[in-house]
Amino acid sequence: MTVLSEEDKAFWEENGYVIVRDAVPQENLVAMIQAIWDFLEVDGNDPENWYHHKPMKRNDEEDLSPISLAGMVEMYQHQAIWDNRQYPRVYGAFRDIWEREDLWVSLDRANMKPPVRPENPEWDHPGMIHWDVDTSKDPIPFGVQGVLYLTDTAEDQGGFQCVPGFHRTFEEWVKTQPADRNPRRPDLDGLEVKAIPGKAGDLLIWHRLLAHGNGHNRSYAPRMAQYITMSPARFEDEEEREARVSSWREVRPMPRWPGDRRGWEAKHYGPAKLTDLGEKLVGSISWD
Repeated sequence: MTVLSEEDKAFWEENGYVIVRDAVPQENLVAMIQAIWDFLEVDGNDPENWYHHKPMKRNDEEDLSPISLAGMVEMYQHQAIWDNRQYPRVYGAFRDIWEREDLWVSLDRANMKPPVRPENPEWDHPGMIHWDVDTSKDPIPFGVQGVLYLTDTAEDQGGFQCVPGFHRTFEEWVKTQPADRNPRRPDLDGLEVKAIPGKAGDLLIWHRLLAHGNGHNRSYAPRMAQYITMSPARFEDEEEREARVSSWREVRPMPRWPGDRRGWEAKHYGPAKLTDLGEKLVGSISWD
């Protein structure tokens, strides 16, 4: 069944992102939110607990914080995460954009970005705009990224922000930039950054050439989200396929991801149960 309408596709072409409403059911959202609080070992109903951990210091091997300053929660394999990854409507949206069925899902993280307040200056993250791809490459291969809103998220809540339509103007824009420009962070002079609010259950998919990031949380509630994207399956790369399947089965992040130095996931639960679709999305069975 097609998920994206013709209007959705036209909006995608114009703006470089599209929002899929009600991408997962409410019970999935509730389970994922609780999974985040359990992973952080805090009571999410107590605002004081949002600041229980200090932001992770990546270069400090003694630092056991499971969350970064930008709110990245280092959990990857919980059943609730997988229930959203393998939900048919989520898959269908990426299938419609890629116009192919044989996809692999990213084994990505969650996000809990608490609001800024004077008592916790260490959590005053101003937000950022970047690319997750090296934009000095020529050509830059097509790709997409995605984020699932777990709660209603206002413009000032530190959620997704981007430069709409930048995927269409990038090639002309880059000609105006110096040769030593940062290929991961754009000079925003002359560019308009827009915060994209959303409802709980919205899945926002964006073109990888959109300069994007998360914002400054000036609200009174945490921003909560789950990152999900999909790309063409690459069964010819047996090393990559095995790494993906092993990460799922061994309840750990993929290599090169920061991970949780506490090892909380592997200590507290086994591999997530996957549907037939989920097994195809992780790469344990073929799409053929």
